[in-house]
Amino acid sequence: MTPKKAIVWFDEVNKGDVGLVGGKGANLGEMTNANLPVPYGFIVTSNAYFDFIKKSNLEHKIKEVISIINYDNPNELQQASAHIKKLIIDSDMPVKLSHTIISYYEQIHAREHDRQIRTEGILKKANKSLKQLYKPEIVAVRSSATAEDLPSASFAGQQETYLNVQGDSRLLVKVKDCWASLFTPRAIYYRHQQGFDNIKVGLAVVVQRMAQSDKSGIAFSIDPLTNDKGKIVIEAIFGLGEYIVGGKVTPDHYEVDKRSFVFLKKEIKEQKILMKRAGISNTEERLSKERGNRQKISDEEITKVAMLVKDIEKHYFFPQDIEWAIEDDQVFIVQSRPITTMKSTQSSVAGSQSKADQLITENRIPILTGSPASPGIATGPVKIIYTPKEIDKIKPGDILVAPLTNPDYVPAMKKAAAIVTDRGGRTSHAAIVSRELGVPAVVGAENATKILKNDMFVTVNGATGEIFKGKISVHPQGGQARVDDNSSHPAGGQAQKIKTRTHAYVNLAEPEQAHKIALMNVDGVGLLRAEFMIAQIGTHPKEFIRLKKQEIFINRLAKDLTTFAKAFSPRPVIYRATDFKTNEYDHLKGGKEFEPHEENPMLGFRGAYRYIANPDVFELELEAIKKVFVLGYQNLHLMIPFVRVPWELIKIKEMVKKSGLYELPGFKLLIMVEVPACALYLEEFLKIGVSGVSVGTNDLTMMLLGVDRDNENISQLYDERNPVIIKVLKEIVTTATKYNVTSSICGQAASDYPDLVEELVKAGITSVSINPDAIDRTRESIHNIEKKLKL
Repeated sequence: MTPKKAIVWFDEVNKGDVGLVGGKGANLGEMTNANLPVPYGFIVTSNAYFDFIKKSNLEHKIKEVISIINYDNPNELQQASAHIKKLIIDSDMPVKLSHTIISYYEQIHAREHDRQIRTEGILKKANKSLKQLYKPEIVAVRSSATAEDLPSASFAGQQETYLNVQGDSRLLVKVKDCWASLFTPRAIYYRHQQGFDNIKVGLAVVVQRMAQSDKSGIAFSIDPLTNDKGKIVIEAIFGLGEYIVGGKVTPDHYEVDKRSFVFLKKEIKEQKILMKRAGISNTEERLSKERGNRQKISDEEITKVAMLVKDIEKHYFFPQDIEWAIEDDQVFIVQSRPITTMKSTQSSVAGSQSKADQLITENRIPILTGSPASPGIATGPVKIIYTPKEIDKIKPGDILVAPLTNPDYVPAMKKAAAIVTDRGGRTSHAAIVSRELGVPAVVGAENATKILKNDMFVTVNGATGEIFKGKISVHPQGGQARVDDNSSHPAGGQAQKIKTRTHAYVNLAEPEQAHKIALMNVDGVGLLRAEFMIAQIGTHPKEFIRLKKQEIFINRLAKDLTTFAKAFSPRPVIYRATDFKTNEYDHLKGGKEFEPHEENPMLGFRGAYRYIANPDVFELELEAIKKVFVLGYQNLHLMIPFVRVPWELIKIKEMVKKSGLYELPGFKLLIMVEVPACALYLEEFLKIGVSGVSVGTNDLTMMLLGVDRDNENISQLYDERNPVIIKVLKEIVTTATKYNVTSSICGQAASDYPDLVEELVKAGITSVSINPDAIDRTRESIHNIEKKLKL
């Protein structure tokens, strides 16, 4: 990329180009090139800004104004800002630059469409996009200062952002407005405090397709309050994200374990208003109490956001502060920047957290509580202000109390001993700046501006979110810490001696048996094991990849899959993806080079987690399935084995979607229920969305009973008819019925125990899958059970 360019696309820059496109622009380029879900756009570089300043003869005039400012006088800051902004807005933009901006603007839609085709193969979305190719794009126009979003200094919010901008002339106006916003009072003051030269700091302008978000929020890849690196913190609201950044509403607060994606905390807050797009402007809408008190994003969406946050932190090798939005059920990343408050917060936590847990006051009950936003304890007189025009009322040592804050409040925030706001969450402006300044803060303390009175003496505990009347004393020993088509598989294709409502499927592995078994009284294949076919190929998939001979593996597997699909068509064939354990995989040619040694492979590197860890191997299987569909067979489906936690399924679904399989007619995705966590937490998996579940009773029984089924010394303890097993199996079937997905059982138990099958038919199971030698007797048994139950 040429450093002299006036305009660049996102994918032409990366995190090393801060001097050219600013912190925001550099991070958007970096994430775009990492194939993260970023709404596409371009950047008017700092070269264009400096060229405009030079050709308009503004540099000397701006220097003159800056040189005489008294930075402690808010009125002088305001006057200087207004004068410089007028100089910029009244100057003409170079004609060549105007034409280039318009040219890039007209290409945004087509460029994003092309990227989707190249990187994701989103056929339906692409076709829809083509119809809208020449409609002027609605964009967000965001300032991106060249000293912004650096690890050493946070300039977040110092310049302007304009939403829902549409049309050439309006875009050009907003670009100049962004340039002028480099000299708002707050930006001039902030740069002076941080030691940046007001003339040398340039400004790039990001022009980005506007994500029309139904829900939006902010996330931190560490806990911003405690610097706990094991947590991801997410805050969410309904509508566009400006209200969460500005603190106009108090968001929901979620905490997620970074390693396992287990939810650690959920705080649901009432939201009274939201911002949404109305044409090419924004409008505020009041929410009903019922809607405002709902959880703002689903558990699945929380997990999706958390996974993206973890991916972004891993990419940058540094904790990140991320803005996200959800549009049409897809999570987009609007921006990411390094967290700049870790060092100051760390020292503050170390010094004050232990004290905060041991407060002793005359009245131990706080007069007000909110969300802890910046740790530390401070005592002082209350000063309530409602607008930035009142910031001169704040004197050193005051407790600043306001409905919310924005960057215009920063000069006052620097003087305050502590900060309290009516609204906002731990990711709002007040919270972020307080942590950066090392000032204790409590946000979202509803009615603080009414309950607290001017000159009232209070103590603010930023670590616990409590405000006490009067001073506090600290006892070194005392106190107590507070933490604070899914209904059933289609049958058919042959005459049946006995018909049953509950389908009878067969378990198969060898292609040579397909034609013979297809002639029997079965409704399809409920479990097509991959392992025999892979073993016949004989070489480890990674060895094919290493040799760049993936097509050999794909074609061999596709040929075997086609044998089954053809023999049973149109009856379903459910292919269980490879579930080799490490000690089985390493027997393949090249296997020992790729497989780790495990003491307990049964509970080791297998199933869904292996696909996530080795997506290149999983993609070979997906490509083989696609080849079967290309040949005209639409009865082959995919089942994922050994799913342990919901986020694995989310990730698998994303991979399957990316492969294009969801675009193929009739394709279904199912999961095996073998792990107790999946069985007992099944609703959370079904909320993510699958077409069906199939219980692998062998592994499930082993893990529920704690019995190694291959150990002859304790084999008598292993029995699928154990009441605990039956209870769990019935709950699985009931849950599947509730979510209108198919349920099946494909372990040995379905072939061996008619009484167990009867219990499951009563519960509403939609199919059983048995070994070939049990087909006739199981079909007859099911017929008798249904007759008895009058089904």
